[in-house]
Amino acid sequence: MKANKKTFTGQVVSDAMDKTIVVAITTRRLHPLYKKYVKQTKKVKAHDERNEAKKGDTVRVVECRPLSKDKSWRLNQIVERAK
Repeated sequence: MKANKKTFTGQVVSDAMDKTIVVAITTRRLHPLYKKYVKQTKKVKAHDERNEAKKGDTVRVVECRPLSKDKSWRLNQIVERAK
């Protein structure tokens, strides 16, 4: 198994699909010209085998082989449940 897989922490924005969650990953990037930190949000679809993550949860996703047309991430753990 490849050891250096990408891992990101994000927030679940949708859990309407079966065994799939949509996770919004927010990163801060320094703008090259204005030297100001800009927030960037990327939404990825992740595989949730047991349908355990719910909307609002903070989760950790890990890179995996392509599971469908646009699903190449897997739910690794639920960091924090939604309140």
